[in-house]
Amino acid sequence: MRTLLILTLLTVLVVAATCYESHESMESHEYLNPFLNRRRANDFIQADTRLQGISRERIRERIKGPQEHQREACENFYPCELYAFRHGYAAAYKHYFGKRR
Repeated sequence: MRTLLILTLLTVLVVAATCYESHESMESHEYLNPFLNRRRANDFIQADTRLQGISRERIRERIKGPQEHQREACENFYPCELYAFRHGYAAAYKHYFGKRR
């Protein structure tokens, strides 16, 4: 009987120690409302930096090097593309489109 009483008392102490809510856990604002609204969720991202990145990407798309234009022209013409797989895009463009200039 005495062993059962000690075991019960020990169990109550363990449960009280593990289930205790400290004051520090109540100080957090996330305890009351763990979810953010949509407007506050993206506050840490600066809107202007995202727009600058998008505009830089658009500028890079408009300003392509001559090799890029040659490669795209060669990719759109199937025989040139097949020739490019064997000899490279520069040689294929020169073979198919170089004579026109």
